[in-house]
Amino acid sequence: MLDLDRLTPDEYRTRYLELQFRARARAGASSPTDLPMIPPDDVIATETIPPGAYASFRIRRGEALHIVNPAGTPGASLMLWNADDPSERFNAGDTLKLQWTTRLTTGRVLFSDMGRILAAIIADSGSGHDAVLGPSTDAVLGPSTDAVPGPSTPDRGAGRNGRDNLRNAAGKFGLSRRDLATSLTLFADLAVGEDGTMCLRRAPSPGSFVTLRAEMNLLVALSNTPHPLAAGGATGSIIVTRYRTAADAAAFCRAFSEEARRGFENNDAYFA
Repeated sequence: MLDLDRLTPDEYRTRYLELQFRARARAGASSPTDLPMIPPDDVIATETIPPGAYASFRIRRGEALHIVNPAGTPGASLMLWNADDPSERFNAGDTLKLQWTTRLTTGRVLFSDMGRILAAIIADSGSGHDAVLGPSTDAVLGPSTDAVPGPSTPDRGAGRNGRDNLRNAAGKFGLSRRDLATSLTLFADLAVGEDGTMCLRRAPSPGSFVTLRAEMNLLVALSNTPHPLAAGGATGSIIVTRYRTAADAAAFCRAFSEEARRGFENNDAYFA
């Protein structure tokens, strides 16, 4: 086994560059985008989340959430916790840093703050997912148009923002704002211009989807609210199907990169 403490600075630098080179080569590789085949007998539940609303789920290790965006809603904020120990939660920074990429699509994984894998992306239509900016807030969306949550409004659903929705969803599990961290915004293709300005490269196509397989028992908070850079963008409902998967459903993700393999090995040790 490699002992990093015994490497000289030059050897350490060489290893770093080799890892970076291989990771960049993988980043440009194509990933399968096919819709997953979900046998009807494996479906546990299907739920529609209206614009501006949120949902909370408990899912078991080996189950998956297939999330469909029929109208091309510009964003949906997602936060994950280890259901058996909620002090372990999604770490956006490690998810990007450890995999050397901001392109989260089929084959990539969502890391916790303890180096383990919370969920694997086993199918994705390629609309892009942002792990940099976090959820929307009233500060960027503007004042709510609905004092009381109700029917959707044309611009931003029920008038809520992603941060408040995630806080409310966390409360369903007995968690608080202190248990939240930077979330993942699904269906948001973040880009950075030459001048460093961030923007959304494109709107998600109607019917975009992503499928996440739970690699441990999870608490899930999902807010159907626009990305912070999509303020004023139209929203639509998203549909979430929870279903059981085969034991090898994430085999592609385990083999996708050295970093994912090490994360899966950390999970193996955790459940041994």
